[in-house]
Amino acid sequence: MGFKEIFSESTIAKYVRAMKAAPREVILSKKLLLSAALYAMAGIPITWDQGSSSTVPSLPGFQQYFGLHSGTDAKTISNFVSLVYIGCGVGAGLSFFVNDRIGRLWSLRLYMAIWIAGQLVATFAPNLAGLYAARIISGLGIGPLTVLGSLSIVEIAPPEMRGLLASWFSVAMLMSLFVAAFCVYGALTTVAVSRLQYQLVWFSPCVFVAMCIVASFFLCESPRWLFLVGRHEKAINTLVELRGLPVDHPRVVAEIEEIQDSIAKENSKFGDGSSGTGFWSIAKETFTVQANLRRVQQSLASYALAQLSGANSVTSYLVPILSLMGLGGDTSRNLFLSGMYSMAKFFFTLLASFFFIDALGRRKSLFTGISIQMISDIYIGVYIKFKQAGDATVDSSHAAIAAIFVHGFGYTIGLLILPYVFGAELWPNRIRSFGSALSQMFHWLFFYGVNAGTPSILSKMDNWGAFIFFAGWCFIALIYVYLMVPEVAGLSMEEMDALFNGPWFNAYRRAKKPGVIVGIDDAPSLSREDTTIVSGDKRHL
Repeated sequence: MGFKEIFSESTIAKYVRAMKAAPREVILSKKLLLSAALYAMAGIPITWDQGSSSTVPSLPGFQQYFGLHSGTDAKTISNFVSLVYIGCGVGAGLSFFVNDRIGRLWSLRLYMAIWIAGQLVATFAPNLAGLYAARIISGLGIGPLTVLGSLSIVEIAPPEMRGLLASWFSVAMLMSLFVAAFCVYGALTTVAVSRLQYQLVWFSPCVFVAMCIVASFFLCESPRWLFLVGRHEKAINTLVELRGLPVDHPRVVAEIEEIQDSIAKENSKFGDGSSGTGFWSIAKETFTVQANLRRVQQSLASYALAQLSGANSVTSYLVPILSLMGLGGDTSRNLFLSGMYSMAKFFFTLLASFFFIDALGRRKSLFTGISIQMISDIYIGVYIKFKQAGDATVDSSHAAIAAIFVHGFGYTIGLLILPYVFGAELWPNRIRSFGSALSQMFHWLFFYGVNAGTPSILSKMDNWGAFIFFAGWCFIALIYVYLMVPEVAGLSMEEMDALFNGPWFNAYRRAKKPGVIVGIDDAPSLSREDTTIVSGDKRHL
């Protein structure tokens, strides 16, 4: 087989063909793109918090008013930073009882309003107790937003670009992270020492999030949720609006029937959740059906491996790690370096969203990203070992700085985006909200544990050993992906069930021929039989 044939059969080539073949109305639907962008804004609060909460205590205005200093009150500041993740975990778990009851849009508005309330309490808190209360309130808004963002996007997205659109959630997260970091840097360098320094950091994002709440009244609800609660006419109208195609278009007809058949099949087995039995029937469906139990395992494992790879530990403890590498500096320099690292990760995430998640596929993106992370972890660990012994050269120091950024690149194309995308799209319609809430609750509580334990891991393993530890988990992640993570790029959400039935350890056998969506330019002339979903490389919707 020649080079041309090899390229023409590659995942990227198939993706390009699918995008070209899809109706332009679907790919360029304004309501779809704007609604996806709005739901992606749910990622802003968590990373604004991460980008500011650990650095705000270094602002002189904060230290002066609350009497806290990073050098002498490290434990108090650590509690202040970490407390939000407990709220995130609790809020994520409780969101299940809200998401399916009031819908995706009203849930988004509610959670954003809760987060704004937490920010306002922090902005005007008179003492440390008020700050602690603000952290819990903010967490109760942040956790549910991380559940809702990707979940809502995958419910409205067409299969051809589901990964691309869902990755916008991570793009918004990283955009917020670097803007927050530079906001703190700007407050330090341009605002006089006063309460205004930290109040500006906490209040400014509230204005944008409030604008998102207003914008939500002009955008689309999830048609899958509308079908789930029996509002069929509204669901069909919403789907038509999102796809930009007439209601009798074969593609729209096929998607409506597919969603309705999937929900009817699930309800016939486990009930429709009426008469107060919703939670127990959904819990039974989640934990007693083998395919769904595998989904639980896959989602939880994805988030756990992401944390154990060391990526968030590097982000959270970037300044101490740079100091270990002999690259630290004063407060202004450290804040600037944190901002530059966050900005780099933002552009890496943009790159990943357009060229990896859908174009390369989920599995190949994971293999690429995890491998890059593992190599970077090993280099950083070896460098710190030699640095401690006094044998590191100037060139190796420059390479170590590059390795930090390369590590961030590997994370953004692998274990950052994919747990959010994969963790939202793998669930059946009826249990999607419950599964996503369960996953995010685990994620934030596990994040809290790993984040709190990172200083101990560094000290117990003589600093350099921590990165070898992270590299070891990356190697385990590679094996896990090879054996257990199926390729779902190009599949509709209702089609995925077959991938999760059967043996758990044969994903590598099913990853050879990922489905490709073929759009139909002359679809109106086709019969219903022509729009049936078929197995193999090509499927017509």
